[in-house]
Amino acid sequence: MRLGSKEGSTIITTGHGQPVGKKTASVSIGQRGPLLLQDVAFIDEMAHFDRERIPERVVHAKGAGAFGYLEITHDITQYSCASVFSEVGKRTPLAIRFSTVGGESGSADTVRDPRGFAVKIYTEEGNWDLVGNNTPIFFINDPIMFPSFIHTQKRNPATHLKDADMFWDFITLRPETMHQVSFLFSDRGIPDGYRHMNGYGSHTFKLVNKEGNEYWVKFHYKTDQGIKNLPVERANELAGSDPDYSIRDLYDAIEDGNFPSWTLSIQVMTPEQVDSCGFNPFDLTRIWPHSQFPLLPVGKMVLDRNPKNYFAEVEQIAFSPANMPPGIEASPDKMLQGRLFSYPDTHRHRLGPNYNQIPVNCPYRARVKNYQRDGPMCVDGNQADAPNYFPNSFSGPQECPRAKQVATRPKVAGDADRFDEFDSDLSQVRAFWEKTLNAEERARLADNIGGHAKDTQAFIQARIVKNWSMVCEDFGAQIRDALLKHNTPKRADELKELLAAAA
Repeated sequence: MRLGSKEGSTIITTGHGQPVGKKTASVSIGQRGPLLLQDVAFIDEMAHFDRERIPERVVHAKGAGAFGYLEITHDITQYSCASVFSEVGKRTPLAIRFSTVGGESGSADTVRDPRGFAVKIYTEEGNWDLVGNNTPIFFINDPIMFPSFIHTQKRNPATHLKDADMFWDFITLRPETMHQVSFLFSDRGIPDGYRHMNGYGSHTFKLVNKEGNEYWVKFHYKTDQGIKNLPVERANELAGSDPDYSIRDLYDAIEDGNFPSWTLSIQVMTPEQVDSCGFNPFDLTRIWPHSQFPLLPVGKMVLDRNPKNYFAEVEQIAFSPANMPPGIEASPDKMLQGRLFSYPDTHRHRLGPNYNQIPVNCPYRARVKNYQRDGPMCVDGNQADAPNYFPNSFSGPQECPRAKQVATRPKVAGDADRFDEFDSDLSQVRAFWEKTLNAEERARLADNIGGHAKDTQAFIQARIVKNWSMVCEDFGAQIRDALLKHNTPKRADELKELLAAAA
């Protein structure tokens, strides 16, 4: 990895531009005397150093990023009038950040964890952020459960240690998690770097064409490098020997000119198919079967440039599912609805209210004109002498006829209540076990669950066996056998007694 070249070096200055004559020593009274407060270069250096860390992301703290473009290869204007899809061959700049989810910024890249796959596309009608994962599903389907779920991925508040009881207790009390957990503990739970995994927008979105017709869609990005996953033993070895394995792999590939790419596709569902498809298409714990809704190719996403500075272009990049240009809209997906608030809110906390003025977040292909003013770190001229209220009789920006014309008017009806309902149909989890995985993959999945859950209390292990037996008797039986194999003799006897009592 390279830093800037030696050519063109300039003199050192303080943050306010004052030249620094000697950088290797502070001003003191005599060689051994105390320092002087008048040493402006030292004060400037230390005061900035004390403040150079911004809050770590609550989730997706550690990641890698790169830049490239989206090239449209197929015409989907029949589904959406978004300018990004306007013509075949069109290229639009993009940025992608990959990440692990639960770990801190210093955690290893090769842990068993979902991977974030966040895409920012700089369209001429504003930034479009597709903020998803390497899985088409998620653990939960209601955002009010998200803080509790993430707490189980973090540290025990008493011991400050990762706690298997916390994770599996929550998982087994929320059966909607079983689909994602089964995926997570399969071979794809530890991808071999970021280049060899698929990505998904995960949520259902709405596309609107120029006639105002609406379509529900899912976004998929299939790796052109092929799927590769790490065996558990190799992943554990890399966690100790090369904890930045995935970051290094992505950076080196792009630096060597081996530009990774993904094929962007969509699944399309008409409004009429919503009630007849046999499942809730807005439930994030469920997939859309490809047999009913086949993939339609859209374009190619290519990464061909590494960041020049990690902090400026990766640590400060801020994605939000709320960023959608005309022709792309939100769906009733509850998790998506919650993220429309939570993502911009966390950016305002982590980066400040003017985070969109940071170059990597700036919608530079669109011209930002609004009535927002002031706030910390306002660095773009604050829109000069333009009026800061609306409506006005002067030079302020006006409403956009196209955006007004394209935006749909969803009709909703029903009782306002807290609907905590679990869809007891586990057929998709069963299909994953019986049809997606072969016998060897099923054995590894069960063994991975048993190896991870062995540290939980026996009553939680019994609940794991019960829940996955609801999916398939064979699934539950293989997990039971794996738990008995990995458990201590005492814990194994406790589990046997609980299972016998429940039989």
